[in-house]
Amino acid sequence: MKRSNKYLFLGLVGFAVLAAGAPMAVAAAKNAVGFPVHAPTPWEWWFQPAASPIQKSIDWLMQFVLWIMAGVVGLVGLLLAIVIIRFRASKHPVATTTTHNTLIEVIWTVVPALLLVVIFVPSLNLIYEQSNYTHRYMTVKVTGHQWYWEYDYPAAKGVDFTSYPIPDNQIKPGQIARLSADHPLVLPANEKIVFKITSADVLHSFFIPSLGVQRYAIPGQYWHQWTKIDAPGIYYGECNQICGMNHDNMPIEIVALPLKQFKAWLAEAKADAAQGNVPPVRKYEVLAMADAAKKAASRAQGHIALASATTDETTR
Repeated sequence: MKRSNKYLFLGLVGFAVLAAGAPMAVAAAKNAVGFPVHAPTPWEWWFQPAASPIQKSIDWLMQFVLWIMAGVVGLVGLLLAIVIIRFRASKHPVATTTTHNTLIEVIWTVVPALLLVVIFVPSLNLIYEQSNYTHRYMTVKVTGHQWYWEYDYPAAKGVDFTSYPIPDNQIKPGQIARLSADHPLVLPANEKIVFKITSADVLHSFFIPSLGVQRYAIPGQYWHQWTKIDAPGIYYGECNQICGMNHDNMPIEIVALPLKQFKAWLAEAKADAAQGNVPPVRKYEVLAMADAAKKAASRAQGHIALASATTDETTR
């Protein structure tokens, strides 16, 4: 095997190995109360699994454009290979003087234009989808600070708290260093949430990859972004704008609860705020455990009732 062909073969094998090792959709890890945890994983080189309608659309468009790019690159590579092999100097010592071909020039003008139209239409649909803030369940004001986040629930008077990263030496089992926060942003799952994003000092960026949320936080301006979280769980993000010395200390932790649990959390948060207290840390976990205990007790009573009915039928 020639050396050039050998390198080409090794390159193709390496690409195949990388493609085979592409991370597929895997079951998310769960925290202490059984909520799925959506966080980065080691050696991840694709998007995090989509957990909102917007991120699913982004993921689809990314793959759609990527396949088009792969086709273009493959076609250009094939044409280059044909030219290199068929018109090499050893076979054609005298170069051709042909400079124009009307058909080829029409094709390489029209086809790229058509491809741009094919990409433009779904891109425009995605922009429209991202800009549709109607039928929202609630709005949350997000303010970036050097270096922490502030969350305000305008519809729940007084529920306004800051969210700092948990120090590395205080990380507990189930928490993630540099991503877990002392006061997570608590939201309802399966409801449309609009973020009203601004900054108190410099440029920040509110970024939650699995939810398809990324907006700059700009002093003196309000930018909006919406999401609808598909299922209860823990979702992580961070400020991905270089905003100063402690830029890496601005994680975002979002806890999505079933609507009933969220309303219970919000009611207690409002009561705490009325007394001048910050909503208790990890209060959502207490609510989730209580709700799970009620469901378990209800199932147990159902099993007991069923067993009693079965016993009665047997003794008759």
